[in-house]
Amino acid sequence: MAQKKEKFYTVWKGKRPGIYTTWKDCKAAITGYKGAQYKSFATFETAKKAYNGNYDDFKGKKKGELLLSPEQLLKIGRPNYHSIAVDAASSGNPGIMEYQGVDTKTGKKLFKQGPFAEGTNNIGEFLAIVHGLAFLKERKSDRIIYTDSRTAMSWVRKKTCNTKLKETSKNKVIFDLVRRALLWLENNSYDTPVVKWETKAWGEIPADFGRK
Repeated sequence: MAQKKEKFYTVWKGKRPGIYTTWKDCKAAITGYKGAQYKSFATFETAKKAYNGNYDDFKGKKKGELLLSPEQLLKIGRPNYHSIAVDAASSGNPGIMEYQGVDTKTGKKLFKQGPFAEGTNNIGEFLAIVHGLAFLKERKSDRIIYTDSRTAMSWVRKKTCNTKLKETSKNKVIFDLVRRALLWLENNSYDTPVVKWETKAWGEIPADFGRK
């Protein structure tokens, strides 16, 4: 029988903040405490570093994993919450695709399109950014846009959609949206910065569909 892996539990906010070596003790420290903040870690060292940091630096990371050192986190800084975050999801490649934009701070959904048949994640990410640019320009907003796709950022910057996906009768609606997006980029100027979301530092982008 395989030996159960040891875990360490960091409690930032609870009845008794600290580092615990069992889930039983951790649970006792957080049960009944509104807004408790806690995460599990594989080693005592990472649990200790996390405890000396901030819960927000680890929230959303898989199993509380310490992906960057506190020094690296300090260098990157925190997200600019005067922003919107966009993301896409595709079940297969190609597959059922959809995209959305949310308020980065609150997670409130600002727009959503799909699901569409026979799309790709890259196309969805591209459409999400352009939709976000049009959304903010229409409202004369000075917010920035966060995306976790360097490919989509490049496509938007070059005003192209360099997908290898072929247009078919099933995905024509997606390509119609792509053509509209490219036309918008050609005919509109904008000052909105499109910024890479630092997943390793901040966890999953707030617009993530949660399918990983």
